[in-house]
Amino acid sequence: MIAAFGKLVWLLLVPTHLLLGTLTVALLLAARGRRRARNLAAVALGALLAAAILPLGLWLQAPLERRFPAPDPPPARVDGIVVLGGGIDLQASAAWGQPALGATAERFIAPLELARRWPAARLVFSGGVAPLSWSTGTEAAVVAELYDRLGFGAARLLYEDRSSTTRENALFTRELVGPRPGETWLLVTSAAHMPRSVGAFRAVGWPVVAWPVDYRTTGGVGPWAWRQPASERLAQLDDAAREWIGLVWYRLLGWTDALFPAP
Repeated sequence: MIAAFGKLVWLLLVPTHLLLGTLTVALLLAARGRRRARNLAAVALGALLAAAILPLGLWLQAPLERRFPAPDPPPARVDGIVVLGGGIDLQASAAWGQPALGATAERFIAPLELARRWPAARLVFSGGVAPLSWSTGTEAAVVAELYDRLGFGAARLLYEDRSSTTRENALFTRELVGPRPGETWLLVTSAAHMPRSVGAFRAVGWPVVAWPVDYRTTGGVGPWAWRQPASERLAQLDDAAREWIGLVWYRLLGWTDALFPAP
């Protein structure tokens, strides 16, 4: 119930939804002679143009991605590796009969290399169905099919397929594998998602070692960022806002150990 409610709240707070909705309402009110509505429409339009022109999303993503760098040097011993789902198109996967990966595909590629580096480590993929997705399949099933097609040692992999949030990733995976005190477990997810993920795992009593992938910035914003199309800038802003709002939401619910978890 909380997960579904959070999803509905997020749909209202998506920056592009909020700006377009505000602009639409303001224009309708202005058409009915409301003078102040014209000012509101101008502000909403200006904010939308700024979001389309400036790399606001990358500016917001950069501190998230810098928060948890990969360990250097890597751990000498790794007992297990947890890979978080996200970014899989379940509807397209079911419709076309093949794994349909989104922009977070690095999450699913990383275990191939990590499994060779630490051959004794246990491997776990955690991903069910996102709230309100109306999908009959699970991310775990899609990834299992992907690894089977690649010939990647399915016998080594465990799958957690009940989770619908990062909080549940932590709870259900901990229940599945029963990590012991003193063990070293890597957590693989997108770099911008890592602060909230590490906080969620810590909150259930599971200290993990961050192994970030799927970087979208270079740690800052260089000249290359100004060449991106407006549609990509708006998508980046929505992505960054989801993580920052998610951090606040998780902290309010007590699902993370800090507002902005740190190494």
